[in-house]
Amino acid sequence: MILTTTPTIEGRPAKDYLGIVTGEAILGANLFKDFFSSIRDVVGGRAGSYEGVLRNAREEALREVEHQATSLGADAVVGIDLDYEVIGETGSMLMVSASGTAVKL
Repeated sequence: MILTTTPTIEGRPAKDYLGIVTGEAILGANLFKDFFSSIRDVVGGRAGSYEGVLRNAREEALREVEHQATSLGADAVVGIDLDYEVIGETGSMLMVSASGTAVKL
């Protein structure tokens, strides 16, 4: 399965557009508690543990996109958009969402 943020795949034109596919991953409040309690992990201005959690959430959202596309019989998902949103009444959760168009090549 090809997953790409580009609207086309060079040399492989889409023969059929199968629809929009989406995936989400929501990180709860414990993420932020863990993040602030492990601030000592910050090296060179980067928070390694926080980045790892975000990376895992992004990968989970993309796995859902791929799963939906596979169930439609797609060969690829083009035009993938990744969004990060703070949600919840107190902004205590972070949602990573991915969406794109499933296509048959």
